[in-house]
Amino acid sequence: MSSEDYIPVDCAFHSELELLAMRRSRVLLLWNTESGQQQQAQGRVADLYAREGAEYIQFEDGQRSLEVRLDRVVGFEVL
Repeated sequence: MSSEDYIPVDCAFHSELELLAMRRSRVLLLWNTESGQQQQAQGRVADLYAREGAEYIQFEDGQRSLEVRLDRVVGFEVL
């Protein structure tokens, strides 16, 4: 999926993620990989940013830093 295929996310959902980043809240993040497999990780939203026509979340789970396109995020649960 290229950035041309990016589907903008709802503004309210984006705002919720921004608030989680500001508060450094621990969450369970659920997302689909490019191949469609669902993944999950527990950690913190470190940043939200745009690059090459798509928006991304930088997520840190304590062992690694993940970059996930926002339109692949299925949901989250605050822990």
